[in-house]
Amino acid sequence: MAHRVHDHQSRLPVAQATVLALPPSSQAKDLRPRWTALDTLLCGAFAGAVAKTVIAPLDRTKIIFQVSSNRFSAKEAFRLIYCTYMKDGLLSLWRGNSATMVRVMPYAAIQFCSHDQYKKLLGSYYGFQGKALPPFPRFLAGSLAGTTAAMLTYPLDMVRARMAVTAREMYSNIMHVFVRISQEEGVKTLYRGFTPTILGVIPYAGITFFTYETLKKLHTEKTKRAQPYPYERLAFGACAGLIGQSASYPLDVVRRRMQTAGVTGSSYSTIMGTIRVIVKQEGVVHGLYKGLSMNWLKGPIAVGISFTTFDLTHNLLLKMHQMGYFTV
Repeated sequence: MAHRVHDHQSRLPVAQATVLALPPSSQAKDLRPRWTALDTLLCGAFAGAVAKTVIAPLDRTKIIFQVSSNRFSAKEAFRLIYCTYMKDGLLSLWRGNSATMVRVMPYAAIQFCSHDQYKKLLGSYYGFQGKALPPFPRFLAGSLAGTTAAMLTYPLDMVRARMAVTAREMYSNIMHVFVRISQEEGVKTLYRGFTPTILGVIPYAGITFFTYETLKKLHTEKTKRAQPYPYERLAFGACAGLIGQSASYPLDVVRRRMQTAGVTGSSYSTIMGTIRVIVKQEGVVHGLYKGLSMNWLKGPIAVGISFTTFDLTHNLLLKMHQMGYFTV
């Protein structure tokens, strides 16, 4: 009996140590992925905001040409930027950027988070859990992610387009755009151009994610390195963006025309009707692909700034974690 009591007492500290050790272990196991995802989300949102802010003048100029019948050229584009600066001041080149910021941060968050979820679901369905997806599921995951993000943030894209092509006297801020459109044109107008947007997002997001993931996969197979260097990510992202934008660009022009019809005096109401008018008046290349060359210019710039900002902010957050600035 004494022996059993002694044996029980000798085992008790071990049991207590085991019980006490479990919560921190499981807690660390649970917290690590959450903090990593949060850090990545914050860095990605900040990087996207910085990149969009830097290229905002080029982006605004592209939209102005997209919604007008004026012929696009690099000379005319930079003349427009100069005239806008001389007439309305430097900050006018960033008109509508606040709406872009409000949209781009949730859009990026939803797109990348949903992309991860769709990859897991499709990987499980096709039997590739934890592995690189085959080509079609890879394309499908990107398309679904882009569609999900576009559906949830579309009114903000509409507002941003309106602010980009109008004077400050017409719309003073984001809420003013929402109120005026709702009162004067109806709430449905906030979703004008939604169909071509989704039709454009499907190939754009699908091709972009597919190209980027494929290039990373080929890079890993060839170099035996799990992660590319920053400049390699830049090249992969730029390549993916250029291919995706080129494939879906005509629908981007169509949605901009439909979004801004209420302030340009045009009567674009259907996709095919808009395409017919553009082709008839401006031609295929100079109409449906108007401003594409500017996309080729600002695309690599945006991607380069985005990746550089992401790396710097991510490294900064890691150092702050190591120094104990963040405690849970």
